[in-house]
Amino acid sequence: MNLGGFMNKEVVVDLTNRNVSYRELNEDDAKKYIGARGLGVKYLLDNGPEVEPLSEENLLCFMTGPVTGSRSSMSGRMAVVTKSPLTNTATDSHIGGWTAARLKWAGVDNVIVKGKSDKPVYLYIENGQAELRDASQLWGKGTRETVQLMKDEHGEKDLSVLTIGQAGENKVRFAAFINEHDRAAGRGGTAAVAGYKMLKAIVIKAAQKGNMPEPKQKDENNKANRKAVKALLEGGLTAPRKGGLSVYGTNVLTNLINEVGALPTKNSQFTHWDEAEKHSGEYVNQHLLVANNACHACPVACKIEVEVKEGKYKTRVESFEFESSWSLGSNCLLSDAEAIAYLIDRCNEYGLDTIELGHAFSVSMEAYEKGIISEPLKWGDKDAMIEMTRKIAYREGFGGILAEGPARATAEWGAPELSMSVKGQSIPAYDPRGIQGIGLGYATSNRGACHLRGYTVASEIAGIPEPTDRLKPEGKGELLKTFQDMLAFGDSMDICKFSSFSENAEHYAEQYSTMTGIELTADDVMLAGERIYNLERYYNNLAGFDKRDDDFLPKRFTEEPASGNSAGSVSRMDVMLDEYYQVRGWKDGIVPEEKLRELGILAEDSSTPTEQQ
Repeated sequence: MNLGGFMNKEVVVDLTNRNVSYRELNEDDAKKYIGARGLGVKYLLDNGPEVEPLSEENLLCFMTGPVTGSRSSMSGRMAVVTKSPLTNTATDSHIGGWTAARLKWAGVDNVIVKGKSDKPVYLYIENGQAELRDASQLWGKGTRETVQLMKDEHGEKDLSVLTIGQAGENKVRFAAFINEHDRAAGRGGTAAVAGYKMLKAIVIKAAQKGNMPEPKQKDENNKANRKAVKALLEGGLTAPRKGGLSVYGTNVLTNLINEVGALPTKNSQFTHWDEAEKHSGEYVNQHLLVANNACHACPVACKIEVEVKEGKYKTRVESFEFESSWSLGSNCLLSDAEAIAYLIDRCNEYGLDTIELGHAFSVSMEAYEKGIISEPLKWGDKDAMIEMTRKIAYREGFGGILAEGPARATAEWGAPELSMSVKGQSIPAYDPRGIQGIGLGYATSNRGACHLRGYTVASEIAGIPEPTDRLKPEGKGELLKTFQDMLAFGDSMDICKFSSFSENAEHYAEQYSTMTGIELTADDVMLAGERIYNLERYYNNLAGFDKRDDDFLPKRFTEEPASGNSAGSVSRMDVMLDEYYQVRGWKDGIVPEEKLRELGILAEDSSTPTEQQ
């Protein structure tokens, strides 16, 4: 392989046969699908989209990109790629910190896991070699104790531990991987796949010195990196110790989104809440903040570490994020920031997606309030929420129903309309009635409702790269496609999404080109992103998502008007979806054969199952 940035080594783990082997990357695939997210989904497609998520046949891929672990800014990301047990779609969930960088420094690009072990194991990686080791002593333990036991075993220096908690072991469909810095690969239930396979952790020992991936064009790469850093330093959101992300973390958005009337409140019955300020970034900064932490090669340091010094919610935890504080807060009518911090702590300990957990609470609260279920979970009842978190992680009693995810739980109750979800995954913290483009993004996301597939909020709220009217549906198809394609490339390079607040496709092209030696323009970046997005959609089409109805929002958003400063607005999916399909060149959500050939996903002489649809 002749591409810079790659170590040209993948670890292939067959858990059924306890076999570890190694292979080189396919250079053509790496060029076409870039790495991380894109290359991981290519592996899923090659493996077959019909597999059951919780099965020996499903792949669990830990993927890096060509700039991961390098001097490129914000290049400390890893994509965990699999078929999701929550949505039955292809999914990729990204995690920061140093896990991805250490994998590269250990001489490995990706880890591909298949099969199922008959007893708990973990994978240990050092100096380009991987070994399966017994994890019986780790099984049943939370993420923090697992991390500490691995530090005791392997030494704390230069060590990264990516692990599942009890939720993953018990195959909770929204279980998350957690690493040694409380960073999470949160969405899609990737840790449930690991739990099924009896894979407790991946432990990586590697130092940065002498092990960074080398660019093909060193001087030009240094220039490209300096240009990118300059953009970050001058960005209104990303400037270190000045920009909102750096000072307040992602939770800087709580007051802003609440003010415009787009903060989903009380299971999206309202879009504004007067109490939301009490768990906002500004409040947390003043009352709970103890540190602003960073990931590998990041000048922004958006990770907020908080401490509750006394009382029953005493904790010190990272990741008091906007999504977490909203889902467990306003979404459930809970304004107590200390209790929210403790709930986040419990999620990190058990290994749970905070967004999906908050929805598990809110659908239960609304169902109980309406007399649909008898389990007494009431709005804002923080202590009941804490106890239910434990029950979900252990699948105990009513927690076992919620462990299936809010969409499945509400369907079992005969009230699917209570779940604010798309393709089985619950919405994030932006109400689509107050921000039209993000609603279209939720509906057409390839991994279920998600803001990170196409963050039109940047344009509709922050005016980046240019402002658009948040309440107008017209033009949102084109806007969303642009965001989706660029972010698909960024996720495959794998660089932090927050870079896109200050960097553009040209920045990405220069960093990629000088690292790999493959010359790309900004237009090439967008084309590669389009290819990756269509690849995912093609996988989902083959997995059974082949109807227009799969790309739609719950009726609450299209029929019940918003409140606050978006009062009267509903999501105009009727207008936006037609425009989006036209811009994409899709037919009712299906990628046609000619589009697949145009993008090089299918060869000219091959056939596709979608041809007859």
